[in-house]
Amino acid sequence: MSTPAEPVTTTPLDVLSLAELRRRTSVKWRAYPPDVLPLWVAEMDVPQCPAVLDAVTHALQTGDTGYDHGDAYARALAGFAQQRWDWTFDPAVTRTLPDVMLGIVEVLRVLTAPGDAVVVNPPVYPPFFAFTRHEGRQVVHAPLGGDLRLDLDALDAAFAEATGRARFGDGAGTGRRAVYLLCNPHNPTGTAHTPAELEAVLALAARHGVRVVADEIHASLAGTPSTYTPILTVPGSDDAIALHSASKAWNLAGLKAAVAVGGPDAAADLRRIPEEAGHGVSHVGAIAHTAAFTAGGAWLDDVVAGIERNRTLLTDLLAEHLPGVVHRPADATYFAWLDCRPLGGALATDPHRVFLDRGRVALNAGETFGPGGAGHVRLNLATSAEILTDAVRRMATAARTGAGTPGGVGAVG
Repeated sequence: MSTPAEPVTTTPLDVLSLAELRRRTSVKWRAYPPDVLPLWVAEMDVPQCPAVLDAVTHALQTGDTGYDHGDAYARALAGFAQQRWDWTFDPAVTRTLPDVMLGIVEVLRVLTAPGDAVVVNPPVYPPFFAFTRHEGRQVVHAPLGGDLRLDLDALDAAFAEATGRARFGDGAGTGRRAVYLLCNPHNPTGTAHTPAELEAVLALAARHGVRVVADEIHASLAGTPSTYTPILTVPGSDDAIALHSASKAWNLAGLKAAVAVGGPDAAADLRRIPEEAGHGVSHVGAIAHTAAFTAGGAWLDDVVAGIERNRTLLTDLLAEHLPGVVHRPADATYFAWLDCRPLGGALATDPHRVFLDRGRVALNAGETFGPGGAGHVRLNLATSAEILTDAVRRMATAARTGAGTPGGVGAVG
């Protein structure tokens, strides 16, 4: 009989003390005063993966700090994808771009024109709204269902609106192009879309003439390799485009690089992205990401184990200290999406402000994720068990002292 596995106690998330983390100068640690625990933006409280550290150090020592060139990054991603997800793709049908959102912008410029529509599933990653509108595209909402999963009826209606068919009818020849911007896995809910869901979405998009572009930046953080399904492995994805990066899973947001991968029928679209779009790629960033995908797998496994432990810990802490909060443990990502509306008072309308002002805990405000986000907060689990425990206890104190304040609890200086 096998011996039960010991619970995870020490992971890369538990190495650095709060004092060490506060020496960092990135936005997570400098946007708020030093008495605030920051569990908001997508940064992890980890020391760097040794393989990445070695690769970047070698690049600096040898002066390999020029302009990026070649397909080493794409080949590294392809190797990782084949090993982790049994996904094989041709590195030749890729483009290296500065980061996922700027890559999405370049893809939108190829697939749509100003005034065309982009369908999104709120509540969803806030830059989906901002970057799309900045490019002069219309945003069409297809809200998630009450179970936080994709709603095919909502998508059907949104695709009809995006292409003009809702107004002019099928076959009316409006000439409008549309893109469906899919978050896979979904941010902020952490939902991992199933193969059946993705196949149904692709069939629906094909029927409406909508192109599918998937942000898959959190793919590597799925709890198990089988949890996440690459969009380009699903039947009907031949003209889809997926964007990947090591930035979230290996904490490399400051070393920018991403890869756009196209299905076989999207190769020509990727070639239409202008050559200068890749000039913003950090060569050192590409080296770091290449090392992560090539040699950082074991380190990532330890990080994911810590996130899974924290997900369970958060469930226990909420049950003890904030039992009114609705929390559906996520399938993927390192986020928790917390519904505070049952708590009532100001916590039902502006929980972010209550937790910040009264508890000195910084979370992401739910309303920034679009319709369906009000009364929610997004919490970043990529921290130590000690910090997470302290944060929830502070949040509980804030709920006791600030929940009844009408309309919020005042401004932060």
